[in-house]
Amino acid sequence: MDKNKLWKWLVLGFLVIWSIALVTPLDQKVKLGLDLRGGSSFVVEVDADDVAKKMVENPDNEISSVEEISASDLKREVERVQEIAVEVIRNRIDVLGTSEPEIYPEGDSRIVVRLPGADAQTRAEAKAQMSRDAVLTFKLIHKESDAWAAELLAEGKIPEGYKMGGQDRGGAFLIRDQSVLDAALDRDFFEQLKKFGGKRADYMLMEDRAQDGSKIFRPQFVERRKQLGGDTVQNAFVTYDQMTSVPKISLEFDGEGKKTFGNVTEQYGPTEDGSYRMLAIILDDKLYSAPRINEPIYSGRAEISGSFSVTEARRLVNVLRAGALPGRVKIVEERTVAPTLGQDSIDGGKKALIYGGVGVLVFMALYYMLPGLIANLSLVFVLLLLPVGMVVAAGFLGVLSGSLEGGAVGLPTLTLYGIAGIVLTVGMAVDANVLIFERMREEWKVGKSISGAINAGYNKAFSTILDANVTTLLVAVILFWQGSGPIRGFAVTLSAGILVSMFIVLVITRLFFNSMADAKLIKSLKMMSIPGLANASFDFIGKRKIAATLSILVIVGTWGLFASKGDDNLGVDFTGGTVMAFEFDQKQDGDTVREALASMGFPSAKVAYESDLHGKEFLEVKVGASGEEAEPALNVVKALEGNYRDVKNDSVGSQIGEELKSKGIKAIIFALIGIIIYISIRFEFAFAMGAITALAHDVLITVGVYCALGHELSMPIIAALLTIVGYSVNDTIVVFDRIREDLKLVKGKSYKEIVNLSINQTLSRTVLTSFTTLLTVVMLLVFGDGAVFDFALALCIGILVGTYSSIFVATPVVLFWHREEKVK
Repeated sequence: MDKNKLWKWLVLGFLVIWSIALVTPLDQKVKLGLDLRGGSSFVVEVDADDVAKKMVENPDNEISSVEEISASDLKREVERVQEIAVEVIRNRIDVLGTSEPEIYPEGDSRIVVRLPGADAQTRAEAKAQMSRDAVLTFKLIHKESDAWAAELLAEGKIPEGYKMGGQDRGGAFLIRDQSVLDAALDRDFFEQLKKFGGKRADYMLMEDRAQDGSKIFRPQFVERRKQLGGDTVQNAFVTYDQMTSVPKISLEFDGEGKKTFGNVTEQYGPTEDGSYRMLAIILDDKLYSAPRINEPIYSGRAEISGSFSVTEARRLVNVLRAGALPGRVKIVEERTVAPTLGQDSIDGGKKALIYGGVGVLVFMALYYMLPGLIANLSLVFVLLLLPVGMVVAAGFLGVLSGSLEGGAVGLPTLTLYGIAGIVLTVGMAVDANVLIFERMREEWKVGKSISGAINAGYNKAFSTILDANVTTLLVAVILFWQGSGPIRGFAVTLSAGILVSMFIVLVITRLFFNSMADAKLIKSLKMMSIPGLANASFDFIGKRKIAATLSILVIVGTWGLFASKGDDNLGVDFTGGTVMAFEFDQKQDGDTVREALASMGFPSAKVAYESDLHGKEFLEVKVGASGEEAEPALNVVKALEGNYRDVKNDSVGSQIGEELKSKGIKAIIFALIGIIIYISIRFEFAFAMGAITALAHDVLITVGVYCALGHELSMPIIAALLTIVGYSVNDTIVVFDRIREDLKLVKGKSYKEIVNLSINQTLSRTVLTSFTTLLTVVMLLVFGDGAVFDFALALCIGILVGTYSSIFVATPVVLFWHREEKVK
């Protein structure tokens, strides 16, 4: 054995051992994404407006209004707040006991929080922990508070959402009415409430309990000047009133806080004339209590009393211990998958991979015989080396996009779309083998030796394989750059599949063939052929006008329907809103669900019952609200009879929706521009125009047909469209490469004749590759549920359309540039 071959075998052995080591043991090395394991993910964003407001309030800053803050200063402060908020949120989540939470910054103002395996209770608790600022302040109740409150009540001025409740020993009090729904009593509402009455103090409502235990609200005017902040709190814990057993929150100040608290209580203690002041204890702009200052308190201890439940008191203690957020954060995206749904996805993915892979292996062995068996062996090695490929691809893409988290490169988290990428890799890895085998067949037919046919087949197929895979890799890079979460996982898997399959097919399978040829183990290159395609001579170009008419009719028809449906074509990824899926024990009719949702302020909610592949029925609810605003919809459905349980929840804020829509459009545009540049360099501009026309055709028809079938566009579908772009240009480049070759070899024919000849010469490969890729994608359709089914459906449409366009769209456009041109 020569040294060159020996080194190749050694490299292969090393890579196999490394790859196996990366995933062994599987349960410890391979991390499952939330869509497989179940759990919740959140994207929270630092509120820039609140940060600007706090910059103005900070006495150390010589700023009197928000307008004076420069964009660069605000950006720096938002980044500082983001950095602190990551640690504060991590501290708060840690107390929940969630296994292996992932919390990291994203961009300049966002934080990603992933909670694998989190149940509904943990998810709700995590949302509550993240939503709280935990900003504790001590202020004084204004001296004129009682008089001003009485004045407003005498004039009949009561804030919206409340009404007069009565009077007791504590004074007049208000009670809630339903002119403002509970869901609307958010931060913005209470911020505006402070201005009610137009006094020189903040109007606030202190929650209390009437003698019958009902909830009441006592109006108070609070001075705006802060006496003491929560940053001086050293410890917090729950205590209980000895008489009523009602929980309270006890605070201990640090040295500085102890001194300040003592000074405040001394300064505002009872005076000689018998007057006294009250200390307002405010947490997150909510007035919890206003105890009377009876004497100086030098012990450094204080209590927050209120109508707490034990759970709420413990939650407040946790956030106080974890520290206050330096600026408000808001949840702009939330996605939840129940563990049971995740296991179903794993099972479906496994079946798709097994059946798709076995189908491809059987077909290749039967059709290509001995070369097919070698191709099957190469597919096994492709799967074996995928872990190494993923590590390399993740590192490469991370460096390229500047997004390596923590600077580490390792095996990426396996997601549902990652499994889809693996299944697709199996189908696409066959393509290079088919190209080489068809070339080897041609060289064998003209009388070359076994070794000569093998080497000529590899040499002539190399440029086609390179061009086809580089364009697909370009698409994967753009997907990673513009995508996030599972989409990036798919991009990594796709990139890994391309890199590994090129190495295995171009280096290792060639090594197998040459080694067997040198050992005289290959006597001939027998392969089956498709009847009618071996020496095909169809007049495809002559039918180009009929094909163009058909394409135009399909595009106009489906896009006319698309336009009539408007925003109904778009999922919450692009419009913003929330989609929830529920399982249940006893089904309620759709009208009952709609009425319940309408009663909570969601009259336009979309309600539908759908079944998965196992026949299990789910309720799907879609509302326009997101985040906390969508919580009432979730709760009202769960309160229905029949034990409704949420198993999936995708909530996307309108801002995120606009960003995802913009990213999706940019990703497709950048992919098209990249392909134009690459094909123009490798071929010529006419070929680039042919490829781009075909790609635009494929995207338009795929989107049109997909939406006409009643499905919505989402970010995963954009990923599918980009994959289709990569696959379609791959198919087109094979034809273009043969045209380029025939232009050099065939003389005396018109450009039209050569183009038609090239299409017929590559027709067998086109059909075979489309068949093997479709075989694996169809397995995803058969065994995939929900989003993966939609993803596979878009791919299936795109592969069929892409095969058609490489013949009837791309090449006629190239011909248009060279019409009636004779080859010299």
